Amino acid sequence: MLATFEKAALLAGRAILEIYRAGPNTRYKADRSPVTEADEQAEKIILAELARACPDIPVVAEESVAAGRVPSIEGHSFILVDPLDGTKEFVSKHKDFTVNIALIEEGVPLLGVVYAPALHIAYLGGEGKAEKLVLDDDLAIVSRNPISTRPVETPPVCVASRSHGSPETQAFLTQSGASDIRTIGSSLKFCILAEGLADLYPRFGRTMEWDTAAGDAVLRAAGGATLDLDGRSLRYGKTGRTGFTDFANPDFVAWGMRPKQGLDGCVPARGD
Repeated sequence: MLATFEKAALLAGRAILEIYRAGPNTRYKADRSPVTEADEQAEKIILAELARACPDIPVVAEESVAAGRVPSIEGHSFILVDPLDGTKEFVSKHKDFTVNIALIEEGVPLLGVVYAPALHIAYLGGEGKAEKLVLDDDLAIVSRNPISTRPVETPPVCVASRSHGSPETQAFLTQSGASDIRTIGSSLKFCILAEGLADLYPRFGRTMEWDTAAGDAVLRAAGGATLDLDGRSLRYGKTGRTGFTDFANPDFVAWGMRPKQGLDGCVPARGD
């Protein structure tokens, strides 16, 4: 299944790059988030590949959900798809946008692929193994290398959203005593932790499950963790909750190879 995800992501990424180079047409959804024809074409390609390879597994995909097409996932494993994470980066001609596909079983992201077509890199994770792929200018894979998290340093190196900062995030970064704060778009923040290039990624503010699942799967496979503010692993398939939007995440902090004790001044670790 991970190979299917990889193929679907690479095909979608090729279509996204064509639109990226030509210049996308942008419009806005009801929640004022941007969407382009690249989001829609990429999702169509991914859904077609998944329908061929695993037709019996429900797929929850961002643009389909926005259009009101939400499959029943109760009692099922399911797939989460964000065909273009970081649309703001894409529209602004930054390169840190990604294609994301993840398999969820019993609330846990077991397999994930994150592909950054403009950067010619991809990350895969599952079954306790994570790897980084490097592609050439023709988008052919030239190398696959295992990756893993590093022990969280003190002071830590942190990654944070370029487009979605918040006072709470800034407070966390200050309290962490971070020696270096790198802002970047999309799910690549999880992958930077998975690759052992940073230690913490705090996110205080709304995200959706399709934004995080694939990156979270890669990070977990590389030895990291994504925890809510009570120290519990982030769960997926959150539907039917009174007062909450379906598939919305709580605030969280993603960690590299996390110590048993929380960093002084940061959100405390109260158990995984």
